[in-house]
Amino acid sequence: MALRPLFLSLALAVLSASGLARAAATVAIPYETFRLDNGLTVVVHTDRKAPIVAVNLWYHVGAKDEVAGKTGFAHLFEHLMFQGSEHYNDEFFKPFELAGATDQNGTTNYDRTNYFQNVPTTALDLALWLESDRMGHLLGVIDQARLDEQRGVVQNEKRQGENQPYGRVWERLARSSYPDGHPYQRSVIGSMDDLEAASLEDVKTWFQTYYGPSNAVLVLAGDIDLATAKDKDARDFGDIHAGPPLTRDRAWAAPRFAASRDTMQDRVAQPLVMKAWNVPGAGTADADLLDLAAQVLGGSAASRLDERLVHVERIADSVSTYNNSQELGGQFVLQAMVKAEVDPAVVERALDEELARLIAEGPSAAELARAKTVFRAGFVRGIERIGGFGGKADILAQCYTYTGDPGCYRESLARIEAATPAAVQAVLKRWLAQGDHTLTVLPFGEHATTANLMGPFWRQGSPAMPQGGSIVRSPTPGDPVFVYTPDGSTPSG
Repeated sequence: MALRPLFLSLALAVLSASGLARAAATVAIPYETFRLDNGLTVVVHTDRKAPIVAVNLWYHVGAKDEVAGKTGFAHLFEHLMFQGSEHYNDEFFKPFELAGATDQNGTTNYDRTNYFQNVPTTALDLALWLESDRMGHLLGVIDQARLDEQRGVVQNEKRQGENQPYGRVWERLARSSYPDGHPYQRSVIGSMDDLEAASLEDVKTWFQTYYGPSNAVLVLAGDIDLATAKDKDARDFGDIHAGPPLTRDRAWAAPRFAASRDTMQDRVAQPLVMKAWNVPGAGTADADLLDLAAQVLGGSAASRLDERLVHVERIADSVSTYNNSQELGGQFVLQAMVKAEVDPAVVERALDEELARLIAEGPSAAELARAKTVFRAGFVRGIERIGGFGGKADILAQCYTYTGDPGCYRESLARIEAATPAAVQAVLKRWLAQGDHTLTVLPFGEHATTANLMGPFWRQGSPAMPQGGSIVRSPTPGDPVFVYTPDGSTPSG
């Protein structure tokens, strides 16, 4: 399935072409914005269908903002910020559960950290008070015991992830496909050594640098209006210090111009072949067109890769293609789970051939129409919800964080609607005709032991020497430590 973390969710709906065109022409998420004096941007979308408000707070900080030797801090703080604040010194899940909140969580990626929940309108004051308290009043409760506890939780999460089948693949791919110094070369969860070395002063400095209101956007979507939002947000967030000014990294797609390869072994049942290209990131026209290319190539059971590798030749159990768009750049990835007893090289050759054919010919009009339908339908289904992944609040927050425009989704949808087979072919030639990095994951070999027919007493004494012989130490460097000489003499030379 083609994945797109920005703008478009992947809920699949089937709409007629004419119905979808009408939906695309009329789809909109009306919003209003304002900014507090301390820099907090607030986006308000009013939807009175139900007495619920989605509260979605995004901090513009992620793993890309870390430095060598201090990785994993963004994700560590995601955990710490659920453990209490100065005026509510307990786990944040408890009051939200009692208030009837749903879809409460937090996530971290390379570019941002977000906290979100859907609450009854009557619990909005509680949600804003809690969110503002951990934004402005967190450091007073972060002590060594709390840091050590959450450090251990994160380290255990890292162990669990890496011990899953293919669990080390993504870190290996990022490290080997991005150039040295690129922010996406590091893993989001960080290294064990860096997490272990993090001091209380380190994490407090990290918080003071990145978690101020001037580095955040708050989206309120649902049973709320602009005037109410202004009153409540000024009350709860207005007295929080803005935080220091920050310099943003510039876009760095890091395109590759030569092919490279890597092979790793894992305790898995079958080989996996992955091919990756570094491509432009979120909010670019090329990213939208690459989304469509990913859908045509391997986004459904009727896609080119599925048809050939899974259904006709039956050399793979599954294939997937996606364009992962992030703030500084993206990665276009093909992957195939190799069928048992099939040579991974055969599968890799088939992937290369199908991609080359798509680059040479471009997608057909019918293929492109189906791809457009998937993305438009996913977007429409996503915004049926006010909160959650792909919901209205999520889309507005993502757009503002990455582009500064809460309504950037409209331009993305328009580009997808206007895309032609020739435009998709051109972007494929521009970004996927060279510079692929191939990672092959192979199972460890099977090994076994056999029973010693001599029984358990075999090693309790050395075997008897032939008559007149003895074992002496060899004086020659590089020779065996002990050698056998029948007459008991020391070897010469």
